[in-house]
Amino acid sequence: MQCHHFDAWRCRSCTLLDQPYGVQLSDKQQHCAELLAPLAPDVRWLDPVPSAEAGFRNKAKMVVTGSADDPVLGILSEDGGVDLTDCPLYPAALQDAFAPLAAFVTRARLIPYDVRERRGELKYVLVTLSPEDELMTRFVLRSTESVARIRKHLPSLLAELPALRVVSANIHPEHKAVVEGDTEILLTETETLRMRVNDVDLHLRPQSFFQTNTDVAATLYRQGQDWVHDASPATVWDLYCGVGGFALHVAGADRDVVGVETSVEAVASARLSARDAGLDRTSFLSDDATTFALAQGGRSEPATARPDLVIVNPPRRGIGETLSSWLESSGARHVVYSSCNATTLARDLAWMPSLHPREARVLDMFPHTPHYEVAVLLEHA
Repeated sequence: MQCHHFDAWRCRSCTLLDQPYGVQLSDKQQHCAELLAPLAPDVRWLDPVPSAEAGFRNKAKMVVTGSADDPVLGILSEDGGVDLTDCPLYPAALQDAFAPLAAFVTRARLIPYDVRERRGELKYVLVTLSPEDELMTRFVLRSTESVARIRKHLPSLLAELPALRVVSANIHPEHKAVVEGDTEILLTETETLRMRVNDVDLHLRPQSFFQTNTDVAATLYRQGQDWVHDASPATVWDLYCGVGGFALHVAGADRDVVGVETSVEAVASARLSARDAGLDRTSFLSDDATTFALAQGGRSEPATARPDLVIVNPPRRGIGETLSSWLESSGARHVVYSSCNATTLARDLAWMPSLHPREARVLDMFPHTPHYEVAVLLEHA
């Protein structure tokens, strides 16, 4: 992929962009295999899953700099901001949304936040694109001062961007290096963005997490679906379930599925998806994954209280020693571990010595960076 921003040193976020894509993918496969080799000497490696080299991102996190009259959407630089509205990672449907959004910033008089001076209101514009090219936009604001103006001018934005379904204001008053705050103000009647992945309808609320690479996420969910289908469990837990991607892909009339996620917004989204799909035996609750598992007991509990298979899809920190040890002694026959950090995955596997890695697959969720996803099927000895 060629990028004039990278070549001009305006943006170097894609740190591996000067490497051929085939080399990137093979290096990730090798890196993961070397990390897991001491713990999984007999694992069967499936073919790695490549990504499109460009146009694969479904989400844009645009820092807003400049002025209300001349806003710049992109990233921060020493001189202020870099316009990345033509970043080749974004598909055309995202790129086409940026000009109307910039014009709206001017129309609603949203003053960009000045990081050095710590003044101004608009920090970020966050835009998510569905597989059907529908959009969700979130304005990350320092305070509620400009919410009334956003409401006033919102009809014009919806007219100019007919694919826009969900709009919200996120209130982030603190001066700190995080993208968003806790408070979300929904500004449209539509509350969720529908994401159709494979044959499953997922719903995203403004504060729900979803993978940034929809096509590779779809392959990840299909891989988990295949492993669960082959294992034929009667009961499945999906821990760190997010909006229910794995849980909804493995659900069925003959299987009890429980999804657990700390985010109340994500759980609400997952419940809506399950309700719409008529999945009466699939439920979701908001709880910490480790706390939930420990509260359910282990091998000594009745069979109906234990999962036959557990899916874990944690953040980069992994699942940790406590949950790993619980899984080791839980009696679950299989575990599907989806990881975005192979280093913490290897650490966690060391705490589960009787759960043997049988198959594994690298999925390139993040091209042109050192990061990748790896999914592993574990089977109890």
